Amino acid sequence: MNEEKDKIGLWEQIKEDFCVPKVNDPALKSNIELIFNYPGVWAIVNHRIANKFYKKGFKLISRVIMGITQFLCNMDVHPAASIGRRVFIDHGIGVVIGETAIIEDDVLIYQGVTLGGVSLDKGKRHPTIEKNTVIGSGAKILGNITVGENSKIGANSVVICDVPPNSTAVGVPAKIIKKDDTNGKLNHADLPDINKEMFEYLLKRVAILEHHINKHDGIDLSSEDYDLECVYKKFILAMNSIKK
Repeated sequence: MNEEKDKIGLWEQIKEDFCVPKVNDPALKSNIELIFNYPGVWAIVNHRIANKFYKKGFKLISRVIMGITQFLCNMDVHPAASIGRRVFIDHGIGVVIGETAIIEDDVLIYQGVTLGGVSLDKGKRHPTIEKNTVIGSGAKILGNITVGENSKIGANSVVICDVPPNSTAVGVPAKIIKKDDTNGKLNHADLPDINKEMFEYLLKRVAILEHHINKHDGIDLSSEDYDLECVYKKFILAMNSIKK
């Protein structure tokens, strides 16, 4: 896995890690911001170092390094996890990456993501995330499963089964809503809101049923419509008062 990664040294990897936000985050305006406002970059860099120690048998040192990183960056990344090149953890707060997780090159991870295990076995028990994948905020990818290349995982989705390449998965548990999507875009904002779409479907279905009832039985629902409109307005007012 990641033969390209093995061709460059640790220092080259670290320099590359510091360049990734300049490509992925338009909010970055200076190198000073990069030092003080990008904990995801520091978590990756520290993991590179800790991973070297871990592979050489200095497991306690590697755990200490990542323990300090967890305290400073608020991310829990196991030093044994395999992380490829140009991986970017945007914002990063609350990210958890398990021991046997594999993240390939050019993966974009947002805050609150968990690459976790569902087994107490000592073998491979965490996910494999293949190249060019985008994982939305709060998503949980659990178990020894694979998310294929160029796929997108919607925010707050819970993925417990394999996701084919070039696919989009959303929901709890996550469902595949797009396959063979090869547009190459890594914009998680384009993911559909399946709850909104379901509500729109239900509203349209109710409207059709009301129309046929009125047409067939000649029932006047105008008074009921008025009552429902009053209830809806009260709901909107209550929601606005909560926001304030």
